[in-house]
Amino acid sequence: MLAIAAAIVFGIAFLLDLLNASIGIGLTALIALGLCLLALHQAGIGTASVSSYRGNWRRARR
Repeated sequence: MLAIAAAIVFGIAFLLDLLNASIGIGLTALIALGLCLLALHQAGIGTASVSSYRGNWRRARR
C-alpha cells in the first residue's frame, strides 16, 4: 500500500516538473516524501501477511 502511495507521489512530482507548475510545496519535498514511503514499505511497515491471518483463523476455528 505504501509503495502505491509512493508511486502516486512520484507521479505527481513528475507531472509538476514537466508542467513547470507549483502547488505550494517544492519538488524536493515531494521526492523526499516518496522516498520515505518507499523506505517504510521496504521496512515492512503497513503490510500485513494474508497467510498469518488465515493461520490464526484456522487455529481459532478448530
